[in-house]
Amino acid sequence: MFDGIEYRGFGQERVEALAKYSGVPVWNGLTNEFHPTQVLADLLTIREHFGGIRGKKLVFMGDARYNMANSLMVGCAKMGMEFVACAPEKYFPGAGLTAKCKDIAAQTGAKLSFETDPAAAVKGADVIYTDVWVSMGEPEEVWAERIADLTPYRVTTAVMDAAGEQCRFMHCLPSYHDLGTENGLAVYEKFGIDCMEVTDEVFESARSIVFDEAENRMHTIKAVMAETL
Repeated sequence: MFDGIEYRGFGQERVEALAKYSGVPVWNGLTNEFHPTQVLADLLTIREHFGGIRGKKLVFMGDARYNMANSLMVGCAKMGMEFVACAPEKYFPGAGLTAKCKDIAAQTGAKLSFETDPAAAVKGADVIYTDVWVSMGEPEEVWAERIADLTPYRVTTAVMDAAGEQCRFMHCLPSYHDLGTENGLAVYEKFGIDCMEVTDEVFESARSIVFDEAENRMHTIKAVMAETL
């Protein structure tokens, strides 16, 4: 009936079961744990803007426990890049995945590190990457804690300047950089902030390559489909 199935949902175990029993290619479009198709687009975007991937330093700022930081850590480890998770310790990636990525890094020459100090983390970064502070499906009750914990990890112009002129900003989208969404406006009314993980100034700046990144989703997903069908 189907030639292929794209799964976008919550549990990683569900997409793995689907791949095991479906009899056709199954593409992981996003789970709580991983977002591999996004990272393919991210790596292509980095190569386009820097001329290569190996040795480039990517810093993920914010909640590093979920799909984007996990997948970026895997991707950086496999491609011989430098990956830094910058967050409070309780928001670091899980120990099990970290150990696996360190094993991969030992073979590829990649570097993995984990920082609580943004100034130390971003020094010399080629890419600063962030994502929303509350993932889909999480309850409203977590907003206050996340805002309190992660505001020091917001990507601002000062953070970009501390990294250096070479640094570019990336985000998997959508983002809370202004009051242009219902959720963004609701957060402003409740907490009095006009942005969360990134300021509008950075998001709309020449340093931001988020729209090139978004376009590359189309190209990399087409490549995956062409290779697997």
